Amino acid sequence: MYYSEEEIIAHLDTPVFRIITETADANHLETYVIGGFVRDIFLHRPSKDIDVVTIGSGIALAEAVARRLGKNAHLSVFQNFGTAQVKWEDTEIEFVGARRESYSRGSRKPVVEDGTIEDDQNRRDFTINALALCLNSDRLGELVDPFDGIGDIERLRIVTPLSPDTTFSDDPLRMMRAVRFASQLGFYIDPDTFDAITRNRERIGIISGERISDELNKIILSPRPSVGFELLEACGLLELIFPELVALKGVETKEGIGHKDNFAHTLMVLDRLSRTTDSLWLRWSALLHDIAKPATKRFDYRLGWTFHNHNIVGEKMVPKIFRRLRLPMNEKMRYVQKMVTLHMRPIALVDDDVTDSAVRRLLFDAGDDIDDLMKLCEADITSKNPDKVRRLLENFRLVREKLVEIEEKDRIRNFQPPVSGEEIMAAFNLPPSRPVGDIKEAIKNAILDGIIPNEREAALKFMYSKAAEMGICSTAI
Repeated sequence: MYYSEEEIIAHLDTPVFRIITETADANHLETYVIGGFVRDIFLHRPSKDIDVVTIGSGIALAEAVARRLGKNAHLSVFQNFGTAQVKWEDTEIEFVGARRESYSRGSRKPVVEDGTIEDDQNRRDFTINALALCLNSDRLGELVDPFDGIGDIERLRIVTPLSPDTTFSDDPLRMMRAVRFASQLGFYIDPDTFDAITRNRERIGIISGERISDELNKIILSPRPSVGFELLEACGLLELIFPELVALKGVETKEGIGHKDNFAHTLMVLDRLSRTTDSLWLRWSALLHDIAKPATKRFDYRLGWTFHNHNIVGEKMVPKIFRRLRLPMNEKMRYVQKMVTLHMRPIALVDDDVTDSAVRRLLFDAGDDIDDLMKLCEADITSKNPDKVRRLLENFRLVREKLVEIEEKDRIRNFQPPVSGEEIMAAFNLPPSRPVGDIKEAIKNAILDGIIPNEREAALKFMYSKAAEMGICSTAI
């Protein structure tokens, strides 16, 4: 892999880098751009991950750069960490002084001292992230690559600059980062480095759930997330951070009947879905759609292996998993729950004699997420029999047609019953109470079952009929 000095300098020919160069030169500060931005130049990947290291005060350089960028620059100083961030337009630059670090056994917070560019590169996680380009005008674009990071990019190899045991023991999050880079970039982890992850895996216990889930999210969003999860399982990290997923692994046989490996199936579904969506939470839904199969697995001598209600049990497992991993306990979690709960429903609509009522109820329950649900269900077809796959995909095409037909006719998606609870209370002089809810629920079910159309007049007529059936009198004279 060869890049001329002119090609490298072209990546630094931007207003922000020109100002950093001028400011560093004016203040006699030896300054470099380092890490992901440099790596991505050689990988032909766009990057806004700009880390600047200077031999001196990173905060002072950031303050000077922010002044030169003018009023549109936003400066944030993190005095305790000796770092600063400058945001300007759509660019974010992190500034830090070159440093050497040492760690205590029970913490990933280092003792920091001023250092040289070599010291700073020594503390980097991987050789491909230790690359630095000088930003001073007399050496502009000069590559500093003490660990042959360029060679490792050519070899598609992830390896630590120094001893991997020291690297991972000092900061165990780097083990997750190694797996994440392998998944994102399509690289392999050097065998000695991978063995060190296995030896040091218990150290992940000092890392917060937030930091772990941030790396998991990046793995899930990678082009082939299965790569990352297979590596996490192979090195023993997955058992420590996500035991529910490991529980899916393996095949059990009774009476000569075996079930599929649900871990392998789950990763296949996740990879298939990743070809059609970049949605993080839909991909999480794929990862968790069968999460309750170990808890619901039973062997029936007539039916073979069964996993009855694994979707319902899985729905209940989602909040516990999200809470432990410090994932958001909000509408994103509820969305994943909905996908896990409903992922069995569309296939039941394939039969010719399926009722419109069943289609209406799915539309009502899925709402605006019906298209995402169908993507998940189509990705869930992982048979090795191509004829079966074609048949099932054709069935899902017919389901989509049924959904469109019913939606156009009955406008069910996200519908609210045409009569509100307040109107029911006013019509029968009722306080907020169970009878009000019962009447409102009866109206909703009548519409979903096709007994009445989704129209206000029909709903009002049904309301009075239902109330009379319940012995409730109208206040109308």
